[in-house]
Amino acid sequence: MLLNSRKTGDLPSRVGSWLAVLLILPAGIHAYGESAAAEQWGVFEASFEGPADGNPFADVELTAVFTQDSRSIKVFGFYDGDGIYRIRFSPPAQGLWTYETQSSHPGLSGKTGSLRALRPGKGNHGPVRVVNTFHFAYADGTPYRPIGTTCYAWVHQTEQLQEQTLQTLSKSPFNKIRFCVFPKWYSYNKSEPPLYPFEGTPPSRWDFTRLNPEFFRHFEKRVQQLGEMGIEADIILFHPYDKGHWGFDRMPKEADERYLRYTAARLAAFRNVWWSMANEYDFMKEKTPADWDRFFQIVQAGDPYGHLRSIHNGTLLYNHTQPWVTHASIQNGSAVEDYGRAVLYRDVYYKPIVFDEVKYEGNLPQRWGNLSAEEMVLRFWEGTIAGTYVGHGETYLHPDDIIWWAKGGLLHGQSPPRLAFLRKIMEEGPPEGLEPIDKWQDFPFAGKGGEYYLGYFGRETFTEWPFELYKADLSEGMKFTVEVIDTWSMTITPVEGVFEIRKKDDYTFADKDGRSVPLPGKPYMALRIRRVHQQQEQAGILLH
Repeated sequence: MLLNSRKTGDLPSRVGSWLAVLLILPAGIHAYGESAAAEQWGVFEASFEGPADGNPFADVELTAVFTQDSRSIKVFGFYDGDGIYRIRFSPPAQGLWTYETQSSHPGLSGKTGSLRALRPGKGNHGPVRVVNTFHFAYADGTPYRPIGTTCYAWVHQTEQLQEQTLQTLSKSPFNKIRFCVFPKWYSYNKSEPPLYPFEGTPPSRWDFTRLNPEFFRHFEKRVQQLGEMGIEADIILFHPYDKGHWGFDRMPKEADERYLRYTAARLAAFRNVWWSMANEYDFMKEKTPADWDRFFQIVQAGDPYGHLRSIHNGTLLYNHTQPWVTHASIQNGSAVEDYGRAVLYRDVYYKPIVFDEVKYEGNLPQRWGNLSAEEMVLRFWEGTIAGTYVGHGETYLHPDDIIWWAKGGLLHGQSPPRLAFLRKIMEEGPPEGLEPIDKWQDFPFAGKGGEYYLGYFGRETFTEWPFELYKADLSEGMKFTVEVIDTWSMTITPVEGVFEIRKKDDYTFADKDGRSVPLPGKPYMALRIRRVHQQQEQAGILLH
């Protein structure tokens, strides 16, 4: 059955109040029908007609258990207004799945159905997971190297500005974007949004027992559009940039928990979702450390797919060793001014480290918003050779306060093309991820010992670099090619010849003829060193 409306009045009477129906849905979401199907890691949706009286957000619970052979996955449903309840499921494996609902309302309980999970389509690699302790990959094993940006309140702007933001992202290097569920009331960003997450009267008279389905439909549309572009949606669930204007930063415990459960039920099936409990969580003085632990656990329980989970700090770091934290999201600009500081976070948390905020490229008077483009790019490179990941933000003044970091729109800085250049280099590196080669010494290289080395000299202006590598995984007679990378001009220049190594001392191997690599005496230079294997040498192939 094909419907043109979500409203219950449009349901054909012969379908009945219990039957899941096929709806007009955004591309990529499939609903129940005679031939129900969805891609593996896609979105299947079953919809049911149920009670609209009382308060369905508080009074009605709905779940479904999806089963394939001996595997079962419990999924939480949600109320979408107008008497419609929905269950969304993202099949983690191909083949036939069956489901049965359970509900506190008898009319929604015991409903059964099935779907066939199909082979994933082009660009569908599944959700991002942690691999090799410090790195990321999609569920199908494809490596994922985050080059993220921050755009806190872009979904709360005009439709035209949101569409412009999406168009800008489509041409950018960014494969992750951080943004907030709640609107933002802060410097350069003091306007009322078109929609609010709760029913009520703005700015501060809300019924925290009733969510606003129209708001969430719009929000999830943007999440899905990002997914279609291959961009991960790093969703910030709370933030302190309210100061009581709307009161979303100081809701009662019951409202916090209802909001988290509802948001997880609506969004968890989208494969590109990441969860960030908060931005600058420690500036939300109404919340306690125990609250943040509880929020993590609520989201974890409400997301059967185990999407990535983090929390972003102001001045006080959260305990990222907690088992519900998948990766550390860090605000610290100084940590990535040199790789030696950045790598320490890996040793402390033993998880992927994402420096999501290292200050912003721009010209604001505030110290956090006036990095030069050169400094932004440097911080990305320093973080990269530390075996960590770095995030971008842009804060150039605008006559209408349309600043990327808050509202989106257009990018004006010079760092994005250089970050695209870095992303390509990262993706051409070892599939396991870049690992620090010698973190105990001043040796600015990451890669895979004995095979691949990516080095960065930052602000130094060397005219040559003696070819020397740390001893791990090396043996005499190995041969390597070298490329000189200008990270600002975005050029890669092969160095003539092959470098053959021999042991120099207890810690290093050097070129057997004492050769050095010539450098142009400019800052922001890098080297890429790759081993030449015997079969490549015999075939006359050098890795340029």
